[in-house]
Formats: sequence, structure tokens, C-alpha cells
Amino acid sequence: MAYESTSQFPTQVRETHCATVFFLGDRAYKMKKPVALGFLDFSTPEARRAVCHREVELNRRLAPDVYLGVAEVLDTEGTPCEWLVVMRRMPAERSLAALVRSGAQVRGQLRDLARQLAAFHARAERGPRIEEAGSVRALRERWGSTLAELRTATGEPLRAEVLAEITTLAQRYLDGREPLFRARISAGAVCDGHGDLLAEDVFCLPDGPRALDCLEFDDRLRWVDGLDDAAFLAMDLERLDRRDLAAWFLAQYQEFSGMPCPPSLTDHYIAYRAVVRAKVACLRHAQGAAGQAEQARLLADIARRHLRAAAPRLVLVGGQPGTGKSTLGGALADRIGAVLLRSDRVRKEIADRNPLAPSASGWEQGLYSPAHTARTYQELLRRARHLLGHGESVVLDASWRDAAERERAGELAHAVSAALVELECRVPRALADARIRARTADPSDATTGIAGVMAAHFHPWPRAGVIDTSGPVAGAAEQAALACATPFHHLEAPCAPPSAMNSTSSTSS
Repeated sequence: MAYESTSQFPTQVRETHCATVFFLGDRAYKMKKPVALGFLDFSTPEARRAVCHREVELNRRLAPDVYLGVAEVLDTEGTPCEWLVVMRRMPAERSLAALVRSGAQVRGQLRDLARQLAAFHARAERGPRIEEAGSVRALRERWGSTLAELRTATGEPLRAEVLAEITTLAQRYLDGREPLFRARISAGAVCDGHGDLLAEDVFCLPDGPRALDCLEFDDRLRWVDGLDDAAFLAMDLERLDRRDLAAWFLAQYQEFSGMPCPPSLTDHYIAYRAVVRAKVACLRHAQGAAGQAEQARLLADIARRHLRAAAPRLVLVGGQPGTGKSTLGGALADRIGAVLLRSDRVRKEIADRNPLAPSASGWEQGLYSPAHTARTYQELLRRARHLLGHGESVVLDASWRDAAERERAGELAHAVSAALVELECRVPRALADARIRARTADPSDATTGIAGVMAAHFHPWPRAGVIDTSGPVAGAAEQAALACATPFHHLEAPCAPPSAMNSTSSTSS
């Protein structure tokens, strides 16, 4: 056997929304329920027989010594009437969920599982049909069908406004991230994975982990980005109140897979998996299982938190020279995990100049002519578009003195379905001048004289949040980060029509 257990093998019965598992001695026997739940249909004997054989075939990929075969149940005339998946019985006390609940140290086991999962994904089946399942269109269908099924539970246990926020945030992310998902497909991230990786079904044995119970009833729901597969377990660890282990596991998986990604994509996939399990909890609640309404609400909260974190931000950090906008921009980018683009550097890069070499240009002359300034802002927005499309948040450090440039930034945010945050740094003029005079080895060429002229040409910025940057940068960065964390569920999805995620397709798990 694959393990040694100190238990006495008590006889037990366990139910899920679509199966009953009988634990007898050192064996487990799973019988499919004759149910049709929209996303699966086990209502006929032929369907149950086929899915039992498929389950054994698929699960032997990760746990070949656990799945023993399929047994027939005969009626009084000796004719097969039901089928049972026969498995070696795993020791309940060694499930990952049990270990986590007991407070056991499991980082080593999670690292082993991450390595095993990454290797499994590396050799898993691929191809055009499988890759298509990682496209925005396919992901939109998965979200749409899952949410459509959840809406039947609106009011009990989930409120309609919770589902509305989840729908809007998920749609906003997909609307603007086509380049990201195309890049993941091109990199080979999409494969025939596990599809249902839960802590209750992972067993940490002395000779390594066993991941059981992969998704067998619809191949399309196993065709996922490997990160999506790993995010399922991360979500479940969060459900068990161990965000630290969730983050650890995903970091290990990305290390072994050799396929980095923006944090927003991880957040998006965790949110999707939480919604999938919320749907299952609602089904179990409808079947009379205790505690499932609370589980559904917990999972919906996990989904909302990650969808809010996933929303890419385009943050304009502006102000007059010497107000500390570059210092704040750098600190803010570090705090929110964004990419920082600084106009002073870009201005000189596109002119093929050393960013730290001073320019003798005067007001609106040379590198600071209106034409070169326009090129600088155009390049800033071009780079920002690329990054936002690939799931990154971006902080743009520039003066943003011209209202027309701010409008163009707003149009970009709308086009790529990103949240626009506008921040204006302000300090007393004397402090700004003192900072300008104290600069050394800085890309900015602004003098106190130029600062005075710019002040007279700085367009009013009524939409910006004002940040007082006269004190410690940490305090200003905290205020700016709070502005960036404003909940996004009040923002309307700008691109796709409301019906885009109301699909009733069966491609939902």
C-alpha cells in the first residue's frame, strides 16, 4: 500500500453534491448520484458507468497507486445496475485539510505538491482545442455559466448585490486583458490539468503527496492555465484561514513551473475558484447539508477581495516641480505592486540621452519643447497600455500639468478597462524650491525659475486627490495607497455589454 495508517478503518459514509463515498476497511468506494445539475448529468446508468471509468483513467495520472478500478453492482438478476470507483483508502488524518486545521507544519509538503503539480502540467496534454480554453472568450463563458447558476441562489444564501459586484469586477478584468491571456497561451500555460484541487483531497504521505478526485465529467473544465489549477488549492487554503500557506504554495508553484505572471492574474483565478466552490456550497445547502450557507458567503467574500485586488490601476501621480511626486510615485508603486514609469527618464530615453545627464533646455525648449513633451506623454501611455493589457498596474510619474494629457490617460484607462486614480502632490512653494536646489544626479532638469513658470501654466485638476507631500514619505504613500484601494464595485464595466457574462453554457465546474 502507499501508506501506513494507525486508524482502525472505521466504516464511514461521506456525501458530496454528486457522489456518495463508502469507506469499508482499507478501501473506498465512490458511487455517482443520479443527478442532473446543469454543469453535469449523471441521471442515466450509462452516464454513471462512463464517468466512473473516466475518473479512474484521469486520476491515475497523479495517483496511480490509489485508483484501483471500477466495480459493478448487480441487481437481483445479475445485471449491472451501478458502478463504483474503487480506491485505496487514504488516512483521514493525513489529508492536507486535516493537517492545516491541526496547525501542523505543511510547507514542506506544499513544496513537494507544487513540484509535483508543475511537473504534471509540463507533461500534460496540449493542443489547439485545449489552448482555446485559456482564451478570454472561454473564460468569459466559464464565469458566465457559473454566475448564472449562482443567481438561482440569490437571497439565500448569497445576496444579489454580492453577485452583481463579482460579475462587474470579473467582467472588467477580462475586458482589458486579452494580451495577457494570449501571452499565456503562447507560453504553453494551458493544459489538461486536474481541475478540482482541494485540500480535503490531497494526502500528505511519507513517500509524497497524492492529489485525488480530479474533475472528470467535462474535459473542458480541466483544460486550464496551470496557474488556474494551482489557484484552486490556494483558494481552499484561504478558506481554511491560511492565506500565508496559499501565498507560499503559489510562489513555489511559479518557481517550479518557470512561468511568472502578474499578481492580478493569480487574484483573478483565485476569485474564480472561490465562486465555483460557492456554487457547490449553494447546491449542498439546497440538498440540506449543514453549514453550507456560511461557506458560500465566506467563499463569495474571498472572491470579492481578490477581484478588487486584481483590478489593474492606472495611477497618475502629478504636481509641480519639487512637490515630491517622483518620491511618492516610487513609494506608491512599491506598496501596491505596480510598475513605475517616470516621464523625466522616458523624455531622455526617446531622445537617446543619458537620463542623469542634465539638459540646458529652457522652458518649452529643446527636450522640453511642446512637440517633445507630447512625444514623451505618448510614449508613457503606449508603455502603460502594454503593461495594463498584461495585467500590471502602472504608476505614471509626470507633472500632468496639461488637462488634455490627463484626458488622454483617462481614455486609455477606459479602453483597457483599468481603474483610473489621479493624485496631485502639493507642498508650500518655499519647500518645493528648497528641494529643487538640493537635487543631485536626478533626471529632472527643473529649476526654481522653471517651476515658477510652470505654476502659472498648471491647469486646474479638480478630479485629483490632493496628497500633502511635505511630511514623511511613508505617510503620503499610505494616503495614496488608500486612494488606490477605493472599492471598484461602484464603477460600471465600460466595455462589454451586461449580457456578456450571463451565459447559460454548461462550461462551468
